[in-house]
Amino acid sequence: MPVQDKLQYRADNVGSFLRPAELLAARAAGDPARLGELEDKHVLHVLAKQKELGFEIFTDGEARRRNFMSPLTEAVEGFDFEDEVPRNWNAAGQATVKAAGSIHVTGIVKSKLKQVRPLTADELPFLRKHSPGDIKVVLPSATQFPAIAFKSGVTDKVYKNHSALLRDIVDIMKKDIATLPAQGVKYIQIDAPRYSYYLDPKWREWIRKEIGMEPEAALDEAIAADNECFRAARKPGVILAIHLCRGNNRSHWYASGGYDAIAEKLFNTLEVDRFSLEYDDERSGSFEPLRFVPKGKVVILGIVTTKKPELENPDDLVRRISEAAKYMPLEDITLSPQCGFASTAEGNLLTEDEQWAKLKLVIETARRVWG
Repeated sequence: MPVQDKLQYRADNVGSFLRPAELLAARAAGDPARLGELEDKHVLHVLAKQKELGFEIFTDGEARRRNFMSPLTEAVEGFDFEDEVPRNWNAAGQATVKAAGSIHVTGIVKSKLKQVRPLTADELPFLRKHSPGDIKVVLPSATQFPAIAFKSGVTDKVYKNHSALLRDIVDIMKKDIATLPAQGVKYIQIDAPRYSYYLDPKWREWIRKEIGMEPEAALDEAIAADNECFRAARKPGVILAIHLCRGNNRSHWYASGGYDAIAEKLFNTLEVDRFSLEYDDERSGSFEPLRFVPKGKVVILGIVTTKKPELENPDDLVRRISEAAKYMPLEDITLSPQCGFASTAEGNLLTEDEQWAKLKLVIETARRVWG
């Protein structure tokens, strides 16, 4: 593990920030020039705010993205955005389908995938020029796509099954991610919501029925896929992290369950420096699975929620960090919100002022605990 991983970035954020109304309006209007101006303006604003608050690692807030998956879907030919498959669960456990044409549509794969530009082509040059410090780049896990972009009767005409589609996406991802360290990126995070499927009984059954695999076999395949990408990015001085999401779009969620079922395998076989874990409510279970985290690996404790505007009590946060430290060394824990503030461009149900207050609380709590 890079030495600085223990010394820096004690306060972290998952990566995405709320977009202002004028930026959303420009995207909806379809005016590329105006949209580009506003994206630049907003990125400069979020970089300045991160510096003002005291962060040491900087993202562009994902301001140029339609959603956290769009770096891949907009850089790769083969996705069709006029159609999609049911992929979300609301709090009642019912399947929902996003309306075609919405700005967070994922699309389905209808032809052989072909990368046509770098995944961060629209983001990294501007970020390198203007970031006031070390750069963090966030990309979606390759494992995110087969479950939501594979449609029987359509995708299987070009990819025989989900695993074959995953194989091509991994090849694209690992070649692209391998270029980031040479471009000065110090911190690479993979967003991986699909691991939460293995925590929730309804989703484990969905894997059997829809993917046609036993959950344990699918989990092994997912770990192997992400590890290929992490190995490609592994360079001295670069921190590698994975964010294990439970659903975040518009302050909703889709999976429940503690990490107990997969903790020992996941923490010991994923080849990362940091695990970004969601622990913002009772759906996340206890801190006990942290006992399986190997010594020296870091847990980013996501105990400040991005789903609700109410500000957490600082004393409660300190208490929860102390509880987590019963199962792993305090020196191997850092702090962040549980997820981004805008997994899709529409963002979660709070204001920008409330967002910055949450991030200020993360900074202040980290200083209180670690100095």
